[in-house]
Amino acid sequence: MSLRIVIMGVSGCGKSSVGEGLAAQLGIPYRDGDDLHPPANVEKMRAGIPLTDEDRWPWLDRVAEVLATEAPVIVGCSALRRAYRDRLRAGAGGPVRFIHLSGSRDLIAGRMSARTGHYMPPSLLDSQFAALEAPSPESGPDEAVTIDIDQPLADIISAAAEGVLT
Repeated sequence: MSLRIVIMGVSGCGKSSVGEGLAAQLGIPYRDGDDLHPPANVEKMRAGIPLTDEDRWPWLDRVAEVLATEAPVIVGCSALRRAYRDRLRAGAGGPVRFIHLSGSRDLIAGRMSARTGHYMPPSLLDSQFAALEAPSPESGPDEAVTIDIDQPLADIISAAAEGVLT
């Protein structure tokens, strides 16, 4: 069975860093979901306008296509709502493991303020947290492994590897 892994969470939680580290550890490719957004979505976010569900559906379909056609693969994708994760699972062509990177608003805001060259402004962080429907044990055992990001990157990557391999 080919691994299909989605590193999920709000903007600034470390999806790219964890995804790249996990990809190196597991020896499989990493794709950044930010690169799969239609140009109109990028422009909206760059302008500080939160995306709507209608904006996200085509992007989620592209992410699902990558999961279906490039497995084994790790994709960084916010996957904030349960409906988004359901859509990814439906289009992925096989089981999907979700790794939810979870942290406080203050921690993530600090990280977003320190990064450069990203189109997602810190002003949209509140809209990300408002949209987030965090996976929970009630969602089912295969919904997601949640990892607290208030720890060293190497420890987060190790926890992610353990989460997808168990």
